[in-house]
Amino acid sequence: MKIVIINYGAGNIQSIMFAIERLGYKAVLSNNPEQIKAADKVIFPGVGEASSAMKMLLESGLDSLIPTLKQPVLGICLGMQLMCNETEEGNTKGLGIFNVDVLKFSPKVKVPQMGWNNIYNLKSDLFKGINDNEYMYLVHSFYAPDCAESIATTNYEVEYASALQKDNFYGTQFHPEKSGDVGEKILGNFLKLND
Repeated sequence: MKIVIINYGAGNIQSIMFAIERLGYKAVLSNNPEQIKAADKVIFPGVGEASSAMKMLLESGLDSLIPTLKQPVLGICLGMQLMCNETEEGNTKGLGIFNVDVLKFSPKVKVPQMGWNNIYNLKSDLFKGINDNEYMYLVHSFYAPDCAESIATTNYEVEYASALQKDNFYGTQFHPEKSGDVGEKILGNFLKLND
């Protein structure tokens, strides 16, 4: 199986590589459109700030490639947020895959939300064999509100979408690669989609 992690300068690639290796697969890091299009599974990671990450996608032309992909694509953290219509972080226009706008938590709560929180209202094969209320690791100051494309919910000040799905596109606000055995199982479920 060809697994490509999109390389556009967003951090946190190593922990995803290691998690995929622990599951018995190998991933390659690439920003080559042909290699990305030929992959069986694509992972779109993201750690950092939305407007500078989007700028890197625009410069490399990946902004127009990603929404056209036909194989399963998993956006993680900022990767998921960039797949939305837009984000309040730097008033950044996103890729418009998920029909929702990313908002900032209010000043009433500590940001970033950092650490473990539970996920529930689980839908989709991404969560096969996963129970409601399992704990996932999150680090974020912005969130996608609960919406029609929500496949998991988390509560921090408000109920928000901690995972989204539309067609072959999936996104998790949490970091499956840093969420222990359960997170690894979610990653494994993603890698088994369409098999």
